[in-house]
Amino acid sequence: MHATVLEKDTLSGVSAPKVITSDEQNERYISVLLELERRDHLSTSEKNYAELLTLLIEDYEEKRYPIKSATPIEVLTELMASNNLKQKDLVPIFGAESTVSAVLRGKRALTKKHIERLSKRFHVSPALFF
Repeated sequence: MHATVLEKDTLSGVSAPKVITSDEQNERYISVLLELERRDHLSTSEKNYAELLTLLIEDYEEKRYPIKSATPIEVLTELMASNNLKQKDLVPIFGAESTVSAVLRGKRALTKKHIERLSKRFHVSPALFF
């Protein structure tokens, strides 16, 4: 029954999308989705098709390329590395180099104020540090 509904609801000339099983199929679906996004006005069928492609792509990529959760210290260390910063560069945020060192070694937890300042400094959500 679901397949019948999908077949009726697809775009003319395009087969019903299926669960993604390969990188090649994922790339094809992404290409179709990007093409739909470039259009100014989508029909209801096209919007529904794009929504379904989005769900299938997200599902595949979450399973194929899982993102491991990182600790606040790992996040901070990565932000420092990607911005070519050293401990001393974070003194204005933490108040003292010894505090920066203690936080990076896990001897001291980030405070609410640290998180606020870090999120502003790196232009990221404070939630990244929880």
